[in-house]
Amino acid sequence: MARNSSPPSLRCLVLGLFLVTLRNFVEEVEAARAFFVFGDSIVDNGNNDYLATTARADRPPYGIDYPPGPTGRFSNGLNIPDFISQELGSEPTLPYLSPELTGERLLVGANFASAGIGILNDTGIQFVSIIRMYQQFEYFEQYQRRVSALIGEEQTHRLVAGSLVLICVGGNDFVNNYFLVPYSLRSQQFSIPDYVVYLLSEYRKILIRLYELGARRILVLGTGPIGCVPAQLAQRSRNGECVAETQRAAALYNPQLSQMLQDLNSQLGDNVFISGNINDMQDDFITNPSAFGFEDSKTACCGQGRYNGVGLCTAVSNLCPNRDVYAWWDPYHPTERANGIIVRRIMTGSTKYMNPMNLSTVIALDSKI
Repeated sequence: MARNSSPPSLRCLVLGLFLVTLRNFVEEVEAARAFFVFGDSIVDNGNNDYLATTARADRPPYGIDYPPGPTGRFSNGLNIPDFISQELGSEPTLPYLSPELTGERLLVGANFASAGIGILNDTGIQFVSIIRMYQQFEYFEQYQRRVSALIGEEQTHRLVAGSLVLICVGGNDFVNNYFLVPYSLRSQQFSIPDYVVYLLSEYRKILIRLYELGARRILVLGTGPIGCVPAQLAQRSRNGECVAETQRAAALYNPQLSQMLQDLNSQLGDNVFISGNINDMQDDFITNPSAFGFEDSKTACCGQGRYNGVGLCTAVSNLCPNRDVYAWWDPYHPTERANGIIVRRIMTGSTKYMNPMNLSTVIALDSKI
């Protein structure tokens, strides 16, 4: 029978070093705040790069200001989750499908978002292989099992409960479903006011499920000014004015979303859900671009056709030389600089933008717990 030939003093030293390392590891987990992201292309950090879909941003000029190049973000550079990660003092969340998301990097959090998806499962069917909301939550459950194997079930529960969660979904349910084609199935089924009510009833189920999965601080972003994006201006605007019908949808949807979140908080007895009104945040620099240093708040930096709002942003698209003076990067998504302005509003904005409190207040309150 083989005998352990190492002296007791060496075995004690190795065990002691292991216990110190384990204790330091657990302390780091407790001190860090994980960040989880769910939703669509506004917050996708590159999951669609790993899918057989046309909803991808993995080729230039995407990422032109994000060395070393395209990352799957629908931006010239950083997106909203990236700026929030900076505010949390952590590195950007990796896409959940990234093979690099292993080991201790899991403890930073994960990005489950997928471009093209909506609240409804029939939204974005033209993009074929995308990660719909129910599957994003399945991945979140899988994530928790992986982390439990790393740090234990109790520590994983604490990590998730102490995390910040961002969810941004809903815009595609309008532009890539209800308004996708004239006389769409959904537009024949619902008037716009009734469709908004239906969407929010389905979204409520999604948010309750997220709470059931352990999330306790959830930042919910509404839709942006969907009637003012370059794609809508190119297709439906006569003289560059925001498209009234699509804007009406956003004007109905966002206040009702905020009210629904308030109702959920009342039922839960805590401010679990934080509402972010990015429609008003973006409307500020769309209506008064010069006040924010923008020269153009109608034309996409990258695209073709009227307002560069036709088709996709590709290597053969028109490309502006200075992204910082454009509010829109491509036909649907803000520039890096616009994303930064949005996150400053999220961090410090008044109740016009953030309800019941801004993210800086949330972080300050949670640090005292």
